[in-house]
Amino acid sequence: MKQLSLCTSILKFAEPEEFAEAFQIGPKDLIITCRYIYEPYFSSQNLSAQVLFQEDFGSGEPSEPMIMGMLSAIGSDYERVIGIGGGTIMDIAKLFCLNNIQPLEDLFTGKIPVAKKCPLVLVPTTCGTGSEVTNVSIVSFPSLDSKLRLAEDPMYATEAVFIPKLLEQLPYEIFATSSIDALIHAIESSLSPLATPYSELFGHEAIRMIVGGYQQIREKGKEILPDLLEMFLIASNYAGIAFGKAGCGAVHAMSYPLSGKYHVAHGEANYALLTAVLTAYSHKECSDKYDTVVKILRESLHCGEEDVFAALDGLISSIFEKKPLHQYGATQEDIPAFADNVLNYQQVIMSHNPTALSREDVIGIYRSCY
Repeated sequence: MKQLSLCTSILKFAEPEEFAEAFQIGPKDLIITCRYIYEPYFSSQNLSAQVLFQEDFGSGEPSEPMIMGMLSAIGSDYERVIGIGGGTIMDIAKLFCLNNIQPLEDLFTGKIPVAKKCPLVLVPTTCGTGSEVTNVSIVSFPSLDSKLRLAEDPMYATEAVFIPKLLEQLPYEIFATSSIDALIHAIESSLSPLATPYSELFGHEAIRMIVGGYQQIREKGKEILPDLLEMFLIASNYAGIAFGKAGCGAVHAMSYPLSGKYHVAHGEANYALLTAVLTAYSHKECSDKYDTVVKILRESLHCGEEDVFAALDGLISSIFEKKPLHQYGATQEDIPAFADNVLNYQQVIMSHNPTALSREDVIGIYRSCY
């Protein structure tokens, strides 16, 4: 089994101007970003690239209508894609570096071959997805009331670029939900049967870093966050490396129907399910990887094994409030349909669990979170 493959070069610049100069951004580049990022940091440079602003085509996470609208707005051909933003931007940019993405559902269901058209540069401006070093794109399809996941090697970025200064104006809520997502990437990839000693190095360290950062915020207050942003950026990258190799599991798979139907932010939807999934694992016979992750959490949280998930919930809740599913609009009648959606569309992700979960298990987890 392949132990680890890092297909993306990682670079770091102190200033946006240094990045633009080093990459010689010009008219053959397509930049995909948001105005609130581009205007304060890049507009004064008068770059000659084509620029697509995501908010002109819809809000929230990537969706089929949003991506099709962006595709129709491209004015001329391009030779490189540069994505500057959070997970939404990076998931979209990965698609635009491919040869053919229409019809989009056919691409995501394997009916269109995935081939790279041009180089891809990703610049993360949140500290959560780790998407800059993964080959994964997740898109919501309103016609399916769910999200679909595409993971293909042509979608790896050629370069990932860290510019910590771009995180200075990161809203707290986005920091919270994106960093929670990074923590869940680290946990789930470390539980996966595809994890190797090399991917676990990154996953385990990301768990320790993010838990430690949350403990500092809980003890010293949100005002310490600017001093921690670069550390969180690195931790999310570590988690991205880990889940790029080993994948994520039931937490992510079960969040997709919730996010798809009720438009819950990705990291927030994952958090709503995290400890319920981990608790379900604790009642089953799991691989040794489960015991290792619990040990790391217990040591990081300074608690006993019987208290570890309550302590984890308590810590994360000090960063961002956890809500029951009904507060997002979910109903009891949704639960069987959500479970069927998971089992019909997310089998690849569910294969990354440390133990098998039945339909009854999945329904029980949803009900415990309701």
